[in-house]
Amino acid sequence: MTTYTICVFTENTIGILNKITTILTRRRINIDSLTVSETERKGISRFTIVIRHDSREAVEKLVRQIRKVIEVLAVFGYLNNDIAYNEIALFKVSTPYGAKPLDIETINKVYKAWVVYWHLSYVIIQKTGTEEEIFEFFDYIKPHEILEFVRSGRVAVSKSPQTLVDYLPEAEWEYYQ
Repeated sequence: MTTYTICVFTENTIGILNKITTILTRRRINIDSLTVSETERKGISRFTIVIRHDSREAVEKLVRQIRKVIEVLAVFGYLNNDIAYNEIALFKVSTPYGAKPLDIETINKVYKAWVVYWHLSYVIIQKTGTEEEIFEFFDYIKPHEILEFVRSGRVAVSKSPQTLVDYLPEAEWEYYQ
């Protein structure tokens, strides 16, 4: 299976998420991750959808179908080498009195992870990176008893020199403030 990242730029309207996910559901395509946020332009949202599929043609057809939604301004499908991408994960790790202490220097320097909250009986560590990097850190920290783990969806930016405004309809777009 190949991993595809689909970036969808839409008007920020009620119900658009449902319209987009329905297109994937009808094709029986599972969403690995979904991240939605406003863009640098006011009133425009960016959906970053990660899927795995065997057929490039099927993914291209999916992208063409999403383009037909009225509120959609632009849609792009990418392979991993076409984008810069990351995820964020938070780990709540047990630190009971008398247990083996965490090696903060290794956590910071080797894994590029940071303690964002320190309590007497646990710490919360933030790790950003690819899915593989996050799970490599997961394996490292697992012996310290992970109390909670949460991972965001992928955020991605195309490596192409084009920007969002190159694909927007002619109009005055305000910057988000």
